[in-house]
Amino acid sequence: MGGTCFKLVKQERIYRITKFDLQTLSIAHQDVVKNTRRWLDQMVVGLNLCPFSSSVIARDQVYYAICDATTDAELKQFFVNELQRLLGTNENDVATSLLMFTQGLEEFGDYLTLLDWFQHLLEQAELTEHVQLASFHPQYQFEGVAAEDLSHFTNRSPYPTIHLLRQDQMTKALAHVSDPEKIYIDNIKTLNKLGRRQVEALCPWGK
Repeated sequence: MGGTCFKLVKQERIYRITKFDLQTLSIAHQDVVKNTRRWLDQMVVGLNLCPFSSSVIARDQVYYAICDATTDAELKQFFVNELQRLLGTNENDVATSLLMFTQGLEEFGDYLTLLDWFQHLLEQAELTEHVQLASFHPQYQFEGVAAEDLSHFTNRSPYPTIHLLRQDQMTKALAHVSDPEKIYIDNIKTLNKLGRRQVEALCPWGK
């Protein structure tokens, strides 16, 4: 994966649609969004795995973008388009974006390669002060952690997913958290308390 350097103009609005509308999608893509929303409702919000997510989801400020592409050029264009959408839209309309990939990233290693490439593109565009990436995958595996550990399920999503987060929003949210590392520790405690059977019932794709 490669590409030439590019720079996005933050003020440029390339999309007239500022709010996500499920009805504009194909039936197949609607199913992707519905499955992702179910995961958010049951796991991320339901188990309070991310204390910052419930408000933006409740206010319908999440944009869901689905990518069926597999070529480098198409993947890059998709990523650039979604960066421009996020940065060119008022945060009250689109606070954050979830990018779901439906093809070619079933292997976690392939997903990590794409994630690294997108991070490089973000750095080339000099946008790391504005956007950060968070990663989720059906077979997410934390490095150095035993394969059977339930902690992996904190980042196991129905589809390979990259979360675009506004950096300034994260900075504001974390300013009210005395110990951010405690969130991850508490999440592990929550999953261990539930037990493997219940966790896998909530995340059957992650077994």
